[in-house]
Amino acid sequence: MPRCFWCSDEPLYMAYHDEEWGVPLRDGRALFELLLLEGFQAGLSWFTVLKKRERYRQVLFGFDPQRLAGLGDAEIDALLLDPGIIRNRRKLEAVRQNARAWLGLENPVEWLWSFVGGVPRINRFQAREDVPATSPEAEDMSRALKKAGFAFVGPTICYAFMQAAGMVMDHTTDCDRHAQLAGAAQPSG
Repeated sequence: MPRCFWCSDEPLYMAYHDEEWGVPLRDGRALFELLLLEGFQAGLSWFTVLKKRERYRQVLFGFDPQRLAGLGDAEIDALLLDPGIIRNRRKLEAVRQNARAWLGLENPVEWLWSFVGGVPRINRFQAREDVPATSPEAEDMSRALKKAGFAFVGPTICYAFMQAAGMVMDHTTDCDRHAQLAGAAQPSG
């Protein structure tokens, strides 16, 4: 099956590409998880984070924002000793900060989707060079998230989040998933 240029032949990566990336996601807990994981990616490859995702789910209480908002400094110190995650104090402190900010949003799912008008934006990029690292919508989302108190939510992170959550569908036109997802996003007659 033809896949996007960024997808390696690693089974975990192929499964992520084929089953998750670009699929519209409207579950609050899953969106919160994805936003945090995208923040952990800053300066690293997505594959590095993806390999650690299950461990993150274990040590971050299934990405329960209520529980993460109450993380104590001692718990963060303990997480810094866990080799199964990315051990970066600023990123781990951002988990607590972002959980508190998330809980302060009235309807986070609807609010996040509002940056693309509530419906997936279907792009038709043909090559690696065509796929942007950010967009005006991602820049708007970044500013709004920062204003709401979030950290590790720059425009590039926000655009990667939007791609992964299916807010923008950036499977390239030579990828089998492009036709599948673009067709699914079309309104029925």
